[in-house]
Amino acid sequence: MKLSMEAKKSKEAYIFILPGFIYLLIVCGYPLLYNIDLSFKNLNVKNFASGESVFVGLENYKALLADQTFRLVFKNTLEFTFACLLIQFTVGFLFAMFFSKKFTLAGPIRGLVLVGYMMPMSVTALLGKNLFLLDGGVINDLLMKLHLVSAPVDWLVNGGTALGAVIAVNCWVGIPFNMLLLTSGLTGISDDVYESASIDGATSFQRFLYITLPLMKSAMLSVLMLGFIYTFKAFDLMFIMTAGGPFNSTDVLGTYAYSRAFTQYEFSQGSTIAMILFVCLFCVGLFYLKLLGKEDD
Repeated sequence: MKLSMEAKKSKEAYIFILPGFIYLLIVCGYPLLYNIDLSFKNLNVKNFASGESVFVGLENYKALLADQTFRLVFKNTLEFTFACLLIQFTVGFLFAMFFSKKFTLAGPIRGLVLVGYMMPMSVTALLGKNLFLLDGGVINDLLMKLHLVSAPVDWLVNGGTALGAVIAVNCWVGIPFNMLLLTSGLTGISDDVYESASIDGATSFQRFLYITLPLMKSAMLSVLMLGFIYTFKAFDLMFIMTAGGPFNSTDVLGTYAYSRAFTQYEFSQGSTIAMILFVCLFCVGLFYLKLLGKEDD
């Protein structure tokens, strides 16, 4: 009787999750399978109407790996991702430590910091673009008034500064996100632990090194992994601010896949880039789950 009741409950649980599973299968599963299929064909604007695409195996992948532009785009993606991660995590952690202290106006100041995270990315990108304009841009006006530059800098047109400008705007969004998650981790550490350490003669640095960091390990790992995923797949920020230019200097995998598929109409090439992006993030996800499993053990 007990076994039949457990089987009944298990059956009911499967019935409850079935609609969600079907939804994911339609919304995520089918597009993914179609994209995989497309990456092994030669579908482009010439044969799109007729649908006479030919199976080419791994030729699209081989062509991309041999393409200098793709290598540049992949390098841009890694530089953008790791630069943003370093800045966002470091500044976000400092903000989290700062706002974990109780002081007057802590709430309003934290609210101001969170503005960048709460705004839609499209709005943030437009604001960032206006900040770095050659004529009338806030950054150039400020630098000119401080006499740090003799002439306005064309931040978004110069290949040497465009990626840095995009990184700066992305960090404005990412820092509050990091701060929020890290603050949650800090609030989970009991004050009694710090008080006991202080009684035993531990300095502020020792408390940070031997209490805060070890107890924040899970939270920091989550922040870094989520930050990597969100940054690695960036699209809208680059698309609005620079459209990948100048000369692919700010192109990342997301914008390059869009460009190949919907600007150059090389649909199979665009799908191949998207699959490479998916595989990279899938591997990062597996690595993250493996680390979580080790921590649980």
